[in-house]
Amino acid sequence: MADKITMGADGKLVVPNNPTIPFIEGDGIGPDIWKASVRVFDAAIKKAYSGEKKIKWKEVLAGEKAFKNSGNWMPEATMEAFKEYLISIKGPLTTPVGGGIRSLNVALRQELDLYVCLRPVKYFEGTPSPMWQPEKVNMTIFRENTEDIYAGIEFMTGTPENKKLLDFLINEMNVKNIRFPETTSLGVKPVSKEGTERLIRAAIQHAIKHKLPSVTIVHKGNIMKFTEGAFKNWGYELAEREFAGEVYTWQQWERTKKKDGEAVANEEMKISAAGGKVIIKDAIADNFLQQALLAPQDYSVIATLNLNGDYISDALAAQVGGIGIAPGANINYITGHAVFEATHGTAPRFADTNTMNPSSVILSGVMMLEYMGWRDAADLITNAVGKAIRNKTVTIDFFNLMKDATLLKTSEFADEIIQNL
Repeated sequence: MADKITMGADGKLVVPNNPTIPFIEGDGIGPDIWKASVRVFDAAIKKAYSGEKKIKWKEVLAGEKAFKNSGNWMPEATMEAFKEYLISIKGPLTTPVGGGIRSLNVALRQELDLYVCLRPVKYFEGTPSPMWQPEKVNMTIFRENTEDIYAGIEFMTGTPENKKLLDFLINEMNVKNIRFPETTSLGVKPVSKEGTERLIRAAIQHAIKHKLPSVTIVHKGNIMKFTEGAFKNWGYELAEREFAGEVYTWQQWERTKKKDGEAVANEEMKISAAGGKVIIKDAIADNFLQQALLAPQDYSVIATLNLNGDYISDALAAQVGGIGIAPGANINYITGHAVFEATHGTAPRFADTNTMNPSSVILSGVMMLEYMGWRDAADLITNAVGKAIRNKTVTIDFFNLMKDATLLKTSEFADEIIQNL
């Protein structure tokens, strides 16, 4: 009998052997890649647990399929199912153009308060990459999901709301540097201490749990001192206050290093001073994007705000094979709610062609199984995907970039992974 996943009083998920998990197959290529992915999930779970565990899949509607059925892009029943069952998974969704809600994905994140966008980026041996040494990239990005400019607080020039805010800034706040007020649209960038702390807390807990070397707070605090700069400072303060004895921060180094003419310490000295603790450091966003290319091995867990995280996660994915195989999740670690998702778009011109790579959904499912505590099944899938890529038995995206590869359809790629289990 299927049952619901719940959050226990101890703050840990309670996962029955036969949980019901809602899914949205997605728009465009969504149905093709979901059909392939769900077969992989079921086969891996069956093999790992000898039939003792099984997911009961519950389809819910959103996007074009929902709109055609009900005239609603995100039916209330779908949102209620995501709330009720805690964990869900989805394919890519179309964002309605020219009206309606801004983004179905943003709506889910805001409604469920999914404050962490989790994006692990790791190289699978043999994956085509523009990088010389892509295997050096192994990072997990904790992107704040509910604040920053993605809060959607903006006003179009010429509207009464924009004029009211503009007048307030100029006349009440004495703002002088709005260069062209008559044609300026305005946006507000909220960054809170609470939002910062829960995001960075989750990143540090992840690093400690998985014995990872560092957490890097990526920010643009040199320019936006009271939003992104505060994000950095609040992160350091939280680390020292809540994780004393488990972490070592670069700010601690700055306070304790010798003052007798010592040159600026290099990173090796700071690592030595940390004595095996998780290092908490920071990087300005533009410099981080450079260093992610030049020295990716120096970075492990990344904690950053919404817009920076959007750029960083896609840029890092490109280094290890592209967004087509990049998994993602949106999580609230306090309530337990989590939506696992393909990170790419709907690619409507390839709909119903059975040609696209399902790896983004498959690897998002791996993240889901890990979150549920079903690591044996997750590891089986990860290893099987890796074997398929090493064997050059791949879909068209990789086939076009490999020599002597075997071209597989979406469904055949799923067969290959299942065989590799």
